[in-house]
Amino acid sequence: MTITSAHNAHLKELRKLNHRRRARELAGRFVAEGEDLLAAADAAGWRAVERYCAAGSGLAGTEVEPEALAAVSELGSGTRTLAVYEIRWAARPTGPLCVSLHGITDPGNVGTILRSAVAFGAASVVIAPGTADPFGPKAVRASMGAVFEVPLVRVKHAAELPRPTVALVADGGEALSELGLVPPEGPCGTRPQVTLMVGSERNGLAPELVETADHVARIPIVTHSLNAAMAATVALYEVSRRMAPQ
Repeated sequence: MTITSAHNAHLKELRKLNHRRRARELAGRFVAEGEDLLAAADAAGWRAVERYCAAGSGLAGTEVEPEALAAVSELGSGTRTLAVYEIRWAARPTGPLCVSLHGITDPGNVGTILRSAVAFGAASVVIAPGTADPFGPKAVRASMGAVFEVPLVRVKHAAELPRPTVALVADGGEALSELGLVPPEGPCGTRPQVTLMVGSERNGLAPELVETADHVARIPIVTHSLNAAMAATVALYEVSRRMAPQ
């Protein structure tokens, strides 16, 4: 059977999941759109709760008339397929490399950081209070499938982060490239744990968070600041490079 109306109950629920963070939290589900994202979910072993496709597209899922599917899509050009997945939160942050996001309200930045975290081998990403929903449609799109690959964790206190922690600031602290990180192998052959703490471009990290950090570091640049996602990407590259076995 093909869904023909945008007023269909299932499509109404999709609109709620796409537009309201609270609806996603209550349902414990989120939406991903587009063939590439759904292929990334399949590759990562995520099973869709519901799957929809444009009628006549030949794709897997419940068929929906293209106009009705476009009415619930968050893409300007509409979509040929979308699916609903269960939200997954990991129990605790893990290393050896973890990145912790604090007060980053732009979901596009959050999604881009997830993508960079996967690219540079981060074991987990912490979504601290005040940070945009990583399961929102803009963040999911910007992650380019990384939301399905890297474990996401919610914490309330910096004490829950793997240590040592490195607070990334715009001014002050050591140059990140000169930071004295622990060697790749500990005395008993264990890997070190390092957490990068990243704040928003406008406000940075709260002073009380910086005070809890084991290290305070900056990225030397000639302008005042970098976009939060770009700063996190540069920092992830530098720290992963320094942690790599020689």
